[in-house]
Amino acid sequence: MSQGSTGGAARTQAGRATLLTGIAELTTVDDELGVVPDAAVVIQDGVVAWVGQESQAPACDVVQDLGGRAALPGWVDAHSHLVFDGDRSAEFEARMAGQTYAAGGIKVTTGATRAASDERLRALVAARVADAVAGGTTYLETKTGYGLTVHDEARSAVIAAELVDEVTFLGAHLVPDGMDPEEYTDLVCTTMLSAVAPHARWADVFCDKGAFTPEQTRRVLDAARAAGLGLRLHGNQIEPGAGVSIAVEYQAASVDHLNFLSEQDIEALAGSGRDAQGAKREGYETVAGVLPACDLSTRAPLAPARRLLDAGATLAIASNCNPGTSYTSSMNFCVGTAVLQQGLSLAEAIRAATVGGARALRADRESLAAGTRPKATGHEAPIGRIAVGHRADLHVLDAPAAIHLAYRPGMPLTHAVWRAGVRVASTH
Repeated sequence: MSQGSTGGAARTQAGRATLLTGIAELTTVDDELGVVPDAAVVIQDGVVAWVGQESQAPACDVVQDLGGRAALPGWVDAHSHLVFDGDRSAEFEARMAGQTYAAGGIKVTTGATRAASDERLRALVAARVADAVAGGTTYLETKTGYGLTVHDEARSAVIAAELVDEVTFLGAHLVPDGMDPEEYTDLVCTTMLSAVAPHARWADVFCDKGAFTPEQTRRVLDAARAAGLGLRLHGNQIEPGAGVSIAVEYQAASVDHLNFLSEQDIEALAGSGRDAQGAKREGYETVAGVLPACDLSTRAPLAPARRLLDAGATLAIASNCNPGTSYTSSMNFCVGTAVLQQGLSLAEAIRAATVGGARALRADRESLAAGTRPKATGHEAPIGRIAVGHRADLHVLDAPAAIHLAYRPGMPLTHAVWRAGVRVASTH
């Protein structure tokens, strides 16, 4: 069945079809479909089987009326740190009283995480994932990085792989107390990487002041790439640095934070993923990941999302949910903040939090077609859009239009969530 097709019951032997009607405004984030008024969607076997106006919808086995609400793709949160124990509210309070953020606060979380049992960590992560889903997130990446020993990084990866869609190895988060930085970098590149790699798709490095130097960053990236992992970076969060240039040099899928960018950094991100003639190669660029909630929590300069988009960079918005600098998984909040404070239009912010996140994880249509997804199975449905053949991830708002995300900031607007065709959250 194709989008906009009519007539006939939407059935196959593989499973029943569900028709969602009563969609006042459907934001598909698809270039051909755009925003569809008075829309309907058919879900079958976990993917979108039909999209169009309700008046032309095919008959289906099951019909659910959404009551005149707006719908859009589920959020794709491409940057989070969910595997942790401990509380850093005192650090946050001190920062709000004027203290400057430094990466050393990670050590507090590391001690609590190491002390936690597997069962406790698993329960904590499951609860955080549930919170994210209840807020409209249907695809979630999370990182290790609060264990920083071989054992604790490996168990973090195992637990994360049970509960989230994408796991990133972040052994290169911070050098633990009492360890030589060079010796720890060697450990990350060898024994630790070998223990974590079977449970992860990505590797990340915090390349910034107080974390890992450019030379150490390159060593970790080289080792991770040799192990078959995709590459990502934390960069340019605390001060100007080499994070962006290294990310582009290594064709990393994303570089995130980006609070301190030069014009050269912006040009490098905008020009990434191009061939020798300068033509853009879809699915190859280094995505610029901005983290609005983190910028507010650290009182850092907001990442220049508007300048990045205007230059031609691909943008992703993510929550950066973590205990020290962004303890929220609310992508609704992040999208609203991007509109209200970072100069994005609603359409731009929604795209960055859906297709942008999917591109940062190489799980969008173009990246899958280009074959740039690490450890790809060959049987994955693309995410980030409401379009035929895409995974059926939908976020239904208790509002008639998506602009309410910014118009009514902070309000609990998520009404229902479908993930891979299954209704996984609802306010009723």
